[in-house]
Amino acid sequence: MRSFRQPCLLCLLWLGLVTAASADPAVREEARQAQRSQAELQARIDAADDASRAMLEELRELERAERRLARENAELAPRIERQAESLRRREQALDTLEETRDALPALQARMVDRLERWIESDMPFLREERLARVASLRSRIGELSAAERWERIVEAWRAELEYGREVDAWRGYLGDGESRREVDYLRLGRVGFYYLTPDGRAGRAWQADAGSWAALDETQRREVRNGLRIARDRRAPELLSVPLSQPLESVEDDT
Repeated sequence: MRSFRQPCLLCLLWLGLVTAASADPAVREEARQAQRSQAELQARIDAADDASRAMLEELRELERAERRLARENAELAPRIERQAESLRRREQALDTLEETRDALPALQARMVDRLERWIESDMPFLREERLARVASLRSRIGELSAAERWERIVEAWRAELEYGREVDAWRGYLGDGESRREVDYLRLGRVGFYYLTPDGRAGRAWQADAGSWAALDETQRREVRNGLRIARDRRAPELLSVPLSQPLESVEDDT
């Protein structure tokens, strides 16, 4: 019987303390403050959990974008290899077939003409520089051997293809005469072409369908500013939400 009495006495003592505490207003207020503090702490914990979930979802979205780009690159690689193999076969044919040698000047002229048409119908970035490259091919065609002419033409086409894989930014001029002004250009491959004024208060995106510039709102201008920093290695790469200058299907058909 002795072993059961001590726990009972302790229980009675505890109940007495609880009863006394509940009867004391100061103790009750302290208990309420403790409950509020615990509730605030729980709220901060819940907010931190929400922020962590948001960051995790953003990370997953970036991972999905990376996998999508990897798939696109994997799909483009075989096409580029096939084009390179086709060029190698043509070079071999030029060295071995006399009739192909006779047809070479006309073939080269057609390739130069096609390159010029492509540049003129493409987004108007670095247009003077790109057309000057075509003009150089035409002006020097009589100074070079057949193999050298072919090499220069292939290099010009390769340079144009590289534009589709690059993100570039530069400061240049827009307009002519009194309306001519300095702007900051941003190019995203062949799907996006934009400019901002140096103060960032005005900007436009090139619209291939209309053949003209369309104004950007403040949110879009902020995205273009981020793109300029990324292109200039002043900001880590990230996804940009900007309007496309031309549909992706149109770019694939051109290449």
